[in-house]
Amino acid sequence: MTDPTLGSLRVNGATLHYEVRGRGPLLLLIPGGTGGAAAFDAVADGLAAEYTVATYDPRGMSRSTLDDPAAEQSVAEHADDALRILDLLSPGEPARVFGASSGAIAAVHLLTARPERVERLVAHEPPLVEVLPDAPEHRALLVRVQETFRAQGLLAAMAEFAAGLAKEGGGDTAAPPQAPLELPPQAAARAERTMADLPYFLGRIVPAFMAYAPDVHRLESLSDRLVLACGQDSRGELPYRPAALLSERLGTELLHFPGGHTGLTTHPAEFGELLRKAFRA
Repeated sequence: MTDPTLGSLRVNGATLHYEVRGRGPLLLLIPGGTGGAAAFDAVADGLAAEYTVATYDPRGMSRSTLDDPAAEQSVAEHADDALRILDLLSPGEPARVFGASSGAIAAVHLLTARPERVERLVAHEPPLVEVLPDAPEHRALLVRVQETFRAQGLLAAMAEFAAGLAKEGGGDTAAPPQAPLELPPQAAARAERTMADLPYFLGRIVPAFMAYAPDVHRLESLSDRLVLACGQDSRGELPYRPAALLSERLGTELLHFPGGHTGLTTHPAEFGELLRKAFRA
């Protein structure tokens, strides 16, 4: 694995840690959950053969620090962070963008807010539950999760969240990864960061991002730049449903990647190859 070039970027209310590999047109990878830039370690080198590959830790995650650790989060601000990285690394030129899960929500907002900066977006399982006909049920779930978090703590809230998603077939998309007891140092450090970021993710990212309602009419006008994608093993699960519904509404093909919601981690070689093809199309 090639060591990336590391950098930091001051943005409104935060300092972002970012990583760059390769040469060529810019490809920005926006992670979801608590993965951070490290979520793309297994695919970045392969993509860097064709692109300047950039990724980063979203504000408040891992090495990207908030000026105010208690600051509320918003999709629009996270999308603006992505824009600032585009402006830094690809000034004046539209870029290819990939977003996973909550990162895909930020990427969708970036496309609708600043379409001139995005040549093509591949959005993998953005949990845009507000587009679903049963959105009120998911709003109620978020309220229960936050109440449980305040009253009983992180583990109980995670269990509540996973159970709520499972009722809709959502599995354990928000659950912390189950790792072997002994890990190589780099993997152990990544797992430790993931666990450390869970309270922030559940307490401030989940409620803000899952309450976000995209501008569907705007997306209709930009559908030629948007590729909605899901895991082939995710059919029927909650993270699958918004992308499938939007794909049908926009009249676009739904792209299926190997694995499920975390196919990027479980099937990196196949995932990376399909992503290359999606940006060539």
